[in-house]
Amino acid sequence: MRITVCELPHEPAALEAAWADLCEHTTRHASELVLLPECAFVPAMWETDAFECGQWEQALRLNAVWLGRLHELGVAHVVGTRPIDVGGRPFNQGYIWSPARAVVPLRRKYFLPDEPGSWEARWFDPGDPSFPVFRAGALSFGLNICTELWALETYAAYAEGNVQVVLSPRATGVTTRARWLSVGIVAAVRSGAYSVSSNRVDATGACGGGGWIINPEGQILATTTPQSPCATVDVDLAAANEAREAYPRNVFARETSGTPFAVATGSGHAAERNSPRP
Repeated sequence: MRITVCELPHEPAALEAAWADLCEHTTRHASELVLLPECAFVPAMWETDAFECGQWEQALRLNAVWLGRLHELGVAHVVGTRPIDVGGRPFNQGYIWSPARAVVPLRRKYFLPDEPGSWEARWFDPGDPSFPVFRAGALSFGLNICTELWALETYAAYAEGNVQVVLSPRATGVTTRARWLSVGIVAAVRSGAYSVSSNRVDATGACGGGGWIINPEGQILATTTPQSPCATVDVDLAAANEAREAYPRNVFARETSGTPFAVATGSGHAAERNSPRP
């Protein structure tokens, strides 16, 4: 499957120009799946430490407009995340879009940072603690949203669950780019899947771009840069299937029952502590 990663700004004028370039790229490369950055189309509201209803409502409206434009990419599948209100609770929800089915929800981000510059736990409630296998046509994939790339325990389950690609929309800074690329390599090698990530970018460096596509052996096949903000690779799904039988995945497979596991759910009290909104 031909997969495209990108880095996108959220500022309106810059986003319009970058979107036009991305659409041109996907058409020229006959892309089949595009991975968008985390909450690609809205301001980084989580950079402020207090939830603000007006900003939240504006983000929901803006995101809805952009979701209506995904068809402009001309591809079979688009994966990303979005701010969404579910039963009066705010979440960062993954989704997959296709021309036939429009937007279909995936899992909601569970691991939420709560620190200067990334007050996500004050803007979103924790979502789904499990990391299931999803499908996009012939492709099987897992969704680890940004911080969840560090949920290393999920990769054993992916190796057992025949995941071919780990998709990771991000909103990470320029100063930590090397660290994130390193965990992307770990995700690929441990799971026996391709690691694929797109990142937001802004003028401050709070979001620093640097998307990637890494094969199951940890080889970096493509990265995005300010000069080349889009990258496309033909992902060999058969290679991902074969990789799970090779080292180091085969070592762990011999030592386990072969039953995929889920991340511990935690307690309802934890969810309450991470939900400061009235």
